[in-house]
Amino acid sequence: MLDLSVSVADRGSAAVEFIVMGVGLLVPAMYLGLAAASVQSGVYASTQSVREAARAFVTARSPAEGFARATTAAQLAFDDHGIDLPPKALTITCSSLPCLSPGSTVDVRVQWEAPLPWLPEAWVGAVPTLIPITAEHRMPVDSYRGDQA
Repeated sequence: MLDLSVSVADRGSAAVEFIVMGVGLLVPAMYLGLAAASVQSGVYASTQSVREAARAFVTARSPAEGFARATTAAQLAFDDHGIDLPPKALTITCSSLPCLSPGSTVDVRVQWEAPLPWLPEAWVGAVPTLIPITAEHRMPVDSYRGDQA
């Protein structure tokens, strides 16, 4: 026969165990989920920014206008995700000179490091707090593009 009696010393310990285990497991699991979501938002922002920057660049009339339009497009893509475009994160290279020659390609790259959210100051330096993110996109310049400069 199974004895289901509870001694006086065991009463109330389930609530304490539930709280300790809940805090000990739930809080780290919640942080990992939120940190992953934060980093993934940075990845989405980077991917969207290189695509839009490349499209803005290849439709410009001149390379100078293209760089300005691409930077604005990348910043707007990052703004959509509530992130500021880090300085010097956006690089644009052309496959041939002059840039925007018909039939050439333009490579756009965003490379930066996303910080993990809400880490205590004591942990900074002790654990990796920056996650490197890189996104690249190659866009062809229209072969039938006329001289627009």
